[in-house]
Amino acid sequence: MQELPDCLYEGKQPTLVTPSSPTLNHSLYLSNLDDHHFLRFSIKYLYLFQKSLSALTLKDSLSRVLVDYYPLAGRIKLSDDETKLKVDCSGEGAIFAEASMDITCQEFLQMSRKPNNSWRKLLFKVETRGFLDIPPLLIQVTHLRCGVPTCMGSCQHHQCSSSDPTVPLSTHVSTTRSTACHTHSHPGFTRTTVDKNSTTFSICKYLQSQPLVPTTLTFTPSIILRLKKTCADPSLECTTFEALAAHTWCSWARSLGFPLTMQVKLLFSVNMRKKLTPQLPQGYYGNGFVLACAESKVQDLVNGNIYHPVKLIQDAKARITDEYVRSTIDLLEDKTVKTDVSSSLVISQWARLGLEELNFGEGKPMYMGSLVSNIYCLFLPVAGNCDAIRVQVSLPKDILRRLEYYMVNFLDEKCKIEAKTMA
Repeated sequence: MQELPDCLYEGKQPTLVTPSSPTLNHSLYLSNLDDHHFLRFSIKYLYLFQKSLSALTLKDSLSRVLVDYYPLAGRIKLSDDETKLKVDCSGEGAIFAEASMDITCQEFLQMSRKPNNSWRKLLFKVETRGFLDIPPLLIQVTHLRCGVPTCMGSCQHHQCSSSDPTVPLSTHVSTTRSTACHTHSHPGFTRTTVDKNSTTFSICKYLQSQPLVPTTLTFTPSIILRLKKTCADPSLECTTFEALAAHTWCSWARSLGFPLTMQVKLLFSVNMRKKLTPQLPQGYYGNGFVLACAESKVQDLVNGNIYHPVKLIQDAKARITDEYVRSTIDLLEDKTVKTDVSSSLVISQWARLGLEELNFGEGKPMYMGSLVSNIYCLFLPVAGNCDAIRVQVSLPKDILRRLEYYMVNFLDEKCKIEAKTMA
């Protein structure tokens, strides 16, 4: 697999970009929804632009943006009693790096059909003692050999801005009620126990113990329509996400070769903004989602039909109500409660967020994607085709081959090639 060359910083040390005017200096405590351990990772975006982006212009724009989104210029820290995380809105600034790389635009686009771990080179690595020491926002602009195209990488804490600076989330739903008594079943979570003799099999630990190889498969609107037609009940109406998530879950279960009686889960994010009473305020830019969970025995996922998993996903979405969100907040007050990834596939939906529409005045990106993630499966947008979805996932090499086979096996040969080769 071809790897990217190293970035050359040519003596240009990364700088801190601070807000262009004074901002509030205070602390914002994260809600239980943002504070749990599962979200302690960074979201890493990657863009390729046809025209060169001026680093000076970008830094100036970032400086002005940080006035309104000032928590991104702060730092995430532990509370004084070390039980919660908070954003210390100190105005220290976001990291901005500029580099060059000995690769052309076309060479990168060719490589982008199959992502690899060397993509991490496109983002400056901050030497820190731990995750919380990484600034909430890091941006790198990389100029390619052909002179004009520019790669831009961005790294952002998943929890970095959990409260609107003017309307804290705590005034709406983030505060636990007087009696932390959750009123719903939450199969996506489990209580952790320290048992060295436990023989419980963990899919997550099993996969993470091996070298992981990333891949992407592109589903065009015509392929998605074919997928929906594989459902045994043509009267079942489902969204593109529901159909593709169900198909990915089934293919994942088949590729891993689980026992037919094994219970597995699908975790996916659901937008809670319109589920709440009152709704989240205008301008709120924290994590406005909760995890939904569908679960099934493997034997009900491997029969080649998506009807059953689609229904499970729809039922899981329907359970997300105002009361369910508040029940989740109550549940997460117990710090022994963790997201259950032991037997779960986690899907994160990026395909409908408009990420591919980013424009700094020189046109939309030629490519938009994620730096490789070993944590979850991503549904990504396709630049230039807003109705297509690119599925990105990392698995051990042998398992990955089986997954790719099952993901496109329902297609004819022409469509199989299309799904595997489109960037």
